[in-house]
Amino acid sequence: MRPLLFTLFLLHSCLREGNSNLPEDLTLLKTDFALRLYQSVAEDRNGTNVVISPARVTIPLEMLEFGAQGNTGWQLAESPGYTTQDQTVRQFLHAINAKLPNSRQGTKMELACTLFVQAGMSLSPCFLEQVSWWGNCSLEPANLSEPNSTTVQTEDWASRQSAGKRKIVHLDEDMSGEGPGGWTWDRGGAAFAQLVLVGTMSFQSAWWQRFSSTDTQLLPFTCAQGFVLQVPVKYQMAEVSYGQYQEPVGHQTEALALAYLGSAESTPGAAS
Repeated sequence: MRPLLFTLFLLHSCLREGNSNLPEDLTLLKTDFALRLYQSVAEDRNGTNVVISPARVTIPLEMLEFGAQGNTGWQLAESPGYTTQDQTVRQFLHAINAKLPNSRQGTKMELACTLFVQAGMSLSPCFLEQVSWWGNCSLEPANLSEPNSTTVQTEDWASRQSAGKRKIVHLDEDMSGEGPGGWTWDRGGAAFAQLVLVGTMSFQSAWWQRFSSTDTQLLPFTCAQGFVLQVPVKYQMAEVSYGQYQEPVGHQTEALALAYLGSAESTPGAAS
């Protein structure tokens, strides 16, 4: 089966509200960042499948920018293409994030961030106030110099909704995605870490145009070993937004917007 890299990113319809060009500009910048993130990941994922969420990258970047200065602050602002140091942008994005926990028209979206701070480290009161105000973030003290004895607890919203459980992440686990933890924690760098930001985002909805069980058919999928499996697949015909572009290196990329129930979100997917 052809390798697939699928990029999930949520575009909020409320970004298009208002009389100025700010909502439209931020929508374009976030879309551009998602595509650049996809291209960066695709370079290192030769022949493998992966799902990424740019929203889980941009929100921590926005948060960390509150405490960054000089070249670090410039680099954090350059990645997404906008800066939370701009009061208009900051207030606008905060209003968007504040709407995330709301459920509407069968759509559920939740965001949570936890900033773990090395015990004894002093932080600016202004930074603490801004961080706690952003992205449903909470602050927790931690002994980051001893990953073997430190346990980071972060809400796994999807699991909580289905089973009411909390996800436990141990800092000494293999966090590269290859081990049980699914994360990366560098033991050598742990002794120098002062801040660890953990963010989670969940999204649950239904297709705008639902699939019918009567439209299921068996389709052949060729495995890496060469044998063919017959897999039951539901299908439908629908109007969707589609586009394609060619990267400077000549790699062809196709983009498809999958419409979900409710007009507030859409989930474009980029496939190679």
